[in-house]
Amino acid sequence: MPSFTLTAAVLGTPDPRGLARFYQRLLDWPLRDDTDEWATLRPADGSTGLSFQREPGHVPPVWPPEPGTQQMQQHLDILVDDLAAACAVAEDAGAEHLGGHEDDAEIVRVYRDPAGHPFCLFVRR
Repeated sequence: MPSFTLTAAVLGTPDPRGLARFYQRLLDWPLRDDTDEWATLRPADGSTGLSFQREPGHVPPVWPPEPGTQQMQQHLDILVDDLAAACAVAEDAGAEHLGGHEDDAEIVRVYRDPAGHPFCLFVRR
């Protein structure tokens, strides 16, 4: 069996550099690639990162979903140690708060990044 290694999730955006810098503020990962077409963030240890690909016709998903609209096909879950502080950083960087929920295991806040991709910030209880 061949070896498989996931190196990055890739998000489409009209502005790869801008979206990379948004997530760089949240994750504090170094920028590895930085062009008009492609940007990559990867942790210092070289593990799985995030890449951003230029898609001029990008249509952001609608959240919560509505019939007949662009549907979310994936989202990012980001564990944080201080939810209030992390939410403030995300909003200061340009995220839009969409909602959230709480259960016995975690507290979750849902956001939309500047390109419209939903992501969650959460803490475990």
